[in-house]
Amino acid sequence: MKKIATLFLILLVTILIVWAFYLSLGKDVMPSTVKKSTNNDLIHLKFGHNTPVDSALHEASVKFANEVKRKTNGKVVIDIFPAQQLGNDHQMVEMARDGEIDIILTPTAKMSVAVPSIQYADLPFYFPTRQDVYDMLDGEPGEMILHKLKSIGLIGVSFWENGFKHFTANEPILSVEDFKDKKIRVMKSRIIMEQFKSFGAEPVPIDFYSTKQALHDKVVDGQENPLVAIVSMGFHKEQSDLTLSEHAYLGYVLSFSEKTFNKLPQDIQMILIDTAKEVTPWEREETQRREAKLLDTIEQSGVRIHQISALERQKFAAKTAHIPGQFEEIIGVDTISKTQELLYNKYGVNFKFDDHILIGIDTDVSVDSKVAGLAIKRGAELAVEEINSKGGVLGKPLKVIVKDHRAIASRGIQNVQEFAKNKHLAAIIGGVHGAVISAEMDTIQELKVPYLIPWAATAGIVQNGYEDNYIFRVSANDKLASEYIVKYTTQKYSRPAIIVENSVWGRSNLKLMKQYCKKHNIIDAIEIVFNRGQNSFDKEITQVVNSQADSVIMVANPLEASKILQALYVQKKTLPIVSHWGITSGDFFQKNEDILKELNLSVFQTFSFDGKLNAKGKHLLDNYKNRYMVKKSANIKAPIGVAQAYDIVYLLALAIEKAGTTDKVKIKNALENLPNYQGVLKNYTPAFSKKRHDALDGKDYYMAKYNQDGHLVPIKNK
Repeated sequence: MKKIATLFLILLVTILIVWAFYLSLGKDVMPSTVKKSTNNDLIHLKFGHNTPVDSALHEASVKFANEVKRKTNGKVVIDIFPAQQLGNDHQMVEMARDGEIDIILTPTAKMSVAVPSIQYADLPFYFPTRQDVYDMLDGEPGEMILHKLKSIGLIGVSFWENGFKHFTANEPILSVEDFKDKKIRVMKSRIIMEQFKSFGAEPVPIDFYSTKQALHDKVVDGQENPLVAIVSMGFHKEQSDLTLSEHAYLGYVLSFSEKTFNKLPQDIQMILIDTAKEVTPWEREETQRREAKLLDTIEQSGVRIHQISALERQKFAAKTAHIPGQFEEIIGVDTISKTQELLYNKYGVNFKFDDHILIGIDTDVSVDSKVAGLAIKRGAELAVEEINSKGGVLGKPLKVIVKDHRAIASRGIQNVQEFAKNKHLAAIIGGVHGAVISAEMDTIQELKVPYLIPWAATAGIVQNGYEDNYIFRVSANDKLASEYIVKYTTQKYSRPAIIVENSVWGRSNLKLMKQYCKKHNIIDAIEIVFNRGQNSFDKEITQVVNSQADSVIMVANPLEASKILQALYVQKKTLPIVSHWGITSGDFFQKNEDILKELNLSVFQTFSFDGKLNAKGKHLLDNYKNRYMVKKSANIKAPIGVAQAYDIVYLLALAIEKAGTTDKVKIKNALENLPNYQGVLKNYTPAFSKKRHDALDGKDYYMAKYNQDGHLVPIKNK
């Protein structure tokens, strides 16, 4: 017992010593179930912008910071640096990309070089009301634009504003005619310069901070800016008249550094995004509230204030109506098309006519084949503009609306279903992807909607087995095209390797090409099938090289075709390549310009603006050049899409006139019984019949090569 008591005493002393040791280190090392915040737990974020502390934008920034701090119980502290304290706008963008600044608020104009689509808000007289601008920027078009900021390492969150732009001059500006021969100060922007040229004025690019002196010295006659800029820079002291036009939006984009954002906990990320969006309406309301005081300041200085009438606004809008289409490729075909769709849904055609005829376009305008999508859209719109200028069809204007299927079959089906619900719909024009149209086929037939194809060549989408067939095509048919391509290849080479994508289009071409090869005793052609989105083709090209192939037949779209060419180039195997036209639906030449100089590439085609054009083709070429400010035909991308869509619209218009109604069944029957028609591609004699829904045949095909400008020039037959 005495021994046990001694051991117990030793153990007790040991525990007391350890306990005393912990106490000596302080309570922070004590075990605890409550984690207390320390300075190390705080998240400090740097927020930089270019506006002064008395601006609505700065006030909104403070409100944003306070709300984030409240929602995170003080864990996130946002330190705001206004008035370019951290650098100018371009410097702050670069610092945010590098993670040196965490949050930036940047004028959209200063983002336009890195992200051209952000010029969207600069489109003049494009949005009928101020609320429409907000609806677009807060909706799908705005999301599309913000998403593109990821390409420069930023997370775009919301659009704030410095107000809407108005005109100032030394005489009243109440109509388009009032701008004639005037010199107007502009920022360096092609869209804004084109705006004033369309009014008959001369745009003069001048630095913002030099504008007041230029107005004072009468170097220019007027300028455009929001009220806050007009007052803060003293422009109202140099100009006698202000015209309230709200013709364009001077936006700011709130964005986060992607490097910073990705390091934050997910709950903090969501608080930052949600709070920024919550503050957005407040910032806009605060800007408008301040504008009332700014107008008082301007009026008290003796400036005469005018308001554009609704009628004159329509005239301004008509003068600038070409600008969205002209800059659509820069801003984004998907963004402009979605905006057109939303405005159409809200206001109807041209915002004033309810009785019209709708032509839907269901195609890719945002991913791999967006170049072809734009070509199809432009060809259709040019035809519609011409037809409408002559009174439309059945006394009604035609309207084109584009829905982007993004090369996804389910989206294509949804597009067809949504179009079919519109009582004004006459027909749908399809796009490039045979796989999407194949998936849509049952829906098209079930809904009995005439569906016209200006590009997709997959044989089975027209020869589809339906006795009452609603699908028509003015394009190549792979049943003939595949034979044409193989025949062209085997006239020069004896051992082709056939490389096709794993899709309805690719597999059907492979099947047809194999049949032709077998028929002509070409029995050892190597066959390779690849998947869409495949990144590496080293294995496949090694297989081609080892097979002793003397040429390559390629059925691919731009993305994968580029990687195939790159793999061939790396292996120093300059095999001649004969390609189907899928590569021309995107920016294939631009991505492979240097490689193409070393390779022998031929491309299947049906139309070229450099070929022998008939009168209709010359007219289309001139119209395209004038409409889209293109100097030469070589600069027209995907001309087959332009020409074939153009002809399709005219054939459809003939069918509607013949049917005497927009009843879809009667339009379909009229398409099968059209009179002869001279189009851009050919003289259709006629285009279709009950049993033949393909308007082109093998006599309309040819091969072409890229010239140094990236233009496909027909190969002359020897």
